[in-house]
Amino acid sequence: MSNKSDVIVIGAGISGLSAAKLLVESGLSVVVLEARDRVGGRTFTVKNDKVKYVDLGGAYVGPTQNRILRIAKEFAVETYKVNEAQRLIHHVKGKSYAFKGPFPPMWNPIVYLDYNNLWRTMDKMGEEIPNEAPWMAPHADEWDKITMKELIDKLCWTNTAKKFATLFVNVNVTSEPHEVSALWFLWYVKQCGGTTRIFSTSNGGQERKFVGGSGQISEKMADFLQGRVKLQRPVVRIDQSGDQITVETLNHEIYEAKYVISAIPPALCLKIHFKPELPPLRNQLINRVPMGSVIKCMVYYKEAFWRKKDYCGSMIIEDENAAIGLTLDDTKPDGTVPAIMGFILARKSRRLAHLTKEERKIKICELYAKVLGSEEALHPVHYEEKNWCEEQYSGGCYTAYFPPGIMTQYGRVLRQPFGRIFFAGTETATEWSGYLEGAVQAGERAVREILFTMGKIQESEIWMPEPPSLDVPAVPISTTFLERNLPSVQGLFRIVGFSTFLTSTALIGLFAYKKGLLSRS
Repeated sequence: MSNKSDVIVIGAGISGLSAAKLLVESGLSVVVLEARDRVGGRTFTVKNDKVKYVDLGGAYVGPTQNRILRIAKEFAVETYKVNEAQRLIHHVKGKSYAFKGPFPPMWNPIVYLDYNNLWRTMDKMGEEIPNEAPWMAPHADEWDKITMKELIDKLCWTNTAKKFATLFVNVNVTSEPHEVSALWFLWYVKQCGGTTRIFSTSNGGQERKFVGGSGQISEKMADFLQGRVKLQRPVVRIDQSGDQITVETLNHEIYEAKYVISAIPPALCLKIHFKPELPPLRNQLINRVPMGSVIKCMVYYKEAFWRKKDYCGSMIIEDENAAIGLTLDDTKPDGTVPAIMGFILARKSRRLAHLTKEERKIKICELYAKVLGSEEALHPVHYEEKNWCEEQYSGGCYTAYFPPGIMTQYGRVLRQPFGRIFFAGTETATEWSGYLEGAVQAGERAVREILFTMGKIQESEIWMPEPPSLDVPAVPISTTFLERNLPSVQGLFRIVGFSTFLTSTALIGLFAYKKGLLSRS
């Protein structure tokens, strides 16, 4: 059996499908080969009577993510804001503190200086890193040799700031500070718009979700492609030694095309036999970029009891024994099906993987009862979860991470075509890589590389800027004069001298204590 087309796309996630859609719109014939029995890749919307619909994979979207917003709008998939009307909770050292804004406040003046300096320095370092070529940053070699843990230890003077910075890494890239390169992580945060944009709900990466679930976007793109998507077709061989590229699937079907777009995580290329073999750097790269680890958990309740206590459902939980690190309200936009979404992140997802679903549910409910100070948290009406570490066609979630030394040695081959094979997937994006937005950017860019190769467009048209979404406007992230100019803790030492420092700290501490501000740390 032979199937001929202009382009074969491997992977029917958001990246592969947005590539296929643009190919069809550009007048080319395409077939999409997907290993799973469904489209959507790392997005996965489940429907049942208990939940209506639930996103067990990638779900969030926000301002500046203009490509995914464009595609959603085209298919009439609407967005709604994640609830953040009430107060958020920061749970630390066994106590819960309510707050408003993207980051929990730090009342201890020394911790505040440390904390402020951490975000400011990370953003400043990020500004040096080019989105499209992080390995070209002036300090690339130096920053790529160290882990985020080493950078955090170097920047932070207080344990409070170090622990929060660890959670910040866990939440954003589902891996540990000691696992990831400082260069890669600083680049990752920068290409998402900086520390505040990436971490925020309102005006940030988690501002919105899709009404009906993110899975619809892939389903509607697949419908648009009218039978060109072939499910349960894991690709096992790509041979580009002849005039046509031949692609073989696990069930021994042969497909032929002029070009191939690989829209799967880099490491999954290890499952494919290439002829000729991959170039040395690409071959080694795919052995060196593991996927993050996360279990996404949804607990459903009879009512959104947290809102009665003026809590929005967002919890930032710092506790080594707590399963969950971050939660968000997952109640439907019309107020029905009250739920809290929580992530079991990195080391904790590995620690808790052996438990049964029921055991994880109980642990999570007990945690929510403690953090929210509410007995009602112990009585869920339903529970859903998805352990992405067990998905053989993802390898993990949200995205691949770069350990120390990999970005500078191998990064430049990430998007480099190999013969007539072009590379997409969110990992290859230069804006919101790791997100749905990055998946779209990468898919469309790979298509334009092919169109350029065919002589259909100019080279300057490969990287197309995306006009801002009118429906989800971005508010610029601003900092105050104090945030920009306060010294670091070390800087304060230098300014006032150590003995004066101890005296002034004691006085500030006494003042803060009298004012009741020192409850935090």
